[in-house]
Amino acid sequence: MSDIYDIEVVTIDGRRITLSAFKGKVMLIVNTASRCGFTPQYAGLEALYRKYRDRGLVVLGFPCNQFAGQEPGSEAEIASFCSLRYGVTFPMFAKIDVNGPNRHPLYRYLISRKPGLLGSGSIKWNFTKFLVDREGRVVKRFGPAVKPEKIEADILGLL
Repeated sequence: MSDIYDIEVVTIDGRRITLSAFKGKVMLIVNTASRCGFTPQYAGLEALYRKYRDRGLVVLGFPCNQFAGQEPGSEAEIASFCSLRYGVTFPMFAKIDVNGPNRHPLYRYLISRKPGLLGSGSIKWNFTKFLVDREGRVVKRFGPAVKPEKIEADILGLL
């Protein structure tokens, strides 16, 4: 993949789209889980989305069950949980693998542009975040412990 906008994803309600739907926006891409110690970050992600969506920010949530089985539910269960528990309105997608032989092409792309600490080619845990500018360049990667509000200045720099 030479362009992030060519990557196909499946929405949480089963529609196939490409990331070209978000062309020209600042994207914050996050692998999520409903039963993780970092799950409360949904609230901060939603707050950022609501605050800056009219200026061009979109948060994209990609549930993943690869870390201690912390996202075991179906897409319908995940959508319901996110909506009812955290009021999530940002786009959510079908469950994906972010590591291993079935790693989704999006995560192959993201990791190739912004490897982890010491060049790591993997995602270490839920709620790893990638910030993508309006031109589709992956500009920054944030570890799971970095709370969404700590990313605000980086987002503002791209809006």
